[in-house]
Amino acid sequence: MSERLGGDHPIVQKVLTGQSPQARAAQLIQNTGLADPAVRRSLAEGGWTAVKASDDPMIELARLVDPTARKVRKEFEEKVVEVEQQAYSEIADAIFATEGTSVYPDATFTLRLAFGPVKGYMENGQSVPPWTTMAGAFDHEKSHGGKEPWKLPKSWHRNRSRIDLSTPMNFVSTADIIGGNSGSPVINRKAEVVGLIFDGNIYSLAADYIYTDEVARATSVHSSAIREALLKIYDAPHLVNELGR
Repeated sequence: MSERLGGDHPIVQKVLTGQSPQARAAQLIQNTGLADPAVRRSLAEGGWTAVKASDDPMIELARLVDPTARKVRKEFEEKVVEVEQQAYSEIADAIFATEGTSVYPDATFTLRLAFGPVKGYMENGQSVPPWTTMAGAFDHEKSHGGKEPWKLPKSWHRNRSRIDLSTPMNFVSTADIIGGNSGSPVINRKAEVVGLIFDGNIYSLAADYIYTDEVARATSVHSSAIREALLKIYDAPHLVNELGR
């Protein structure tokens, strides 16, 4: 903020209180109580009244920048976001008028269908298989010493004997996806839902600019794992019935 706005800017001076950015940041982090869940809970339960009365330095900082942040956000949404959205539509119209159906539809509010086989890839000379299983989730946890962030929830361990560990868990495919595709259904040739997109591997990030199916993969959770977890771990047969068998 100080680099972009300059040290003499009023909001910068208010935030830094005469200190360097490093010193001010250290002061805020060392003196805040927000790392304590009980403090956060009391603020949440107390609502806006508790937030306004709080003397926690991080809360005070948030109150300090809030009016300016809201003003900047309003201006950004009106002068940038709205203009961009209008431009997207006009640019798309121009492209389709000149190129016809030979080009992909844009990824802004248009339905897209991506095709691609379930397929593994090579990474650092090692073959990465296209599938994982629910047993693999436990193996992965064990290989990392059962520590966070690889530690499975207690409900998984409590119900391990009930789970069919051979159930497919996740799979990767060459479908061309992008941020915002999470939650998209994955269907097979028979139009049966077989999974849900939730991520991509690290190589898929380049798909924002160029797509290749060499190593970029879309990651999906298998529908069988969803059913197995709902039935055996989360005791939610009513949801399984709604989804269908």
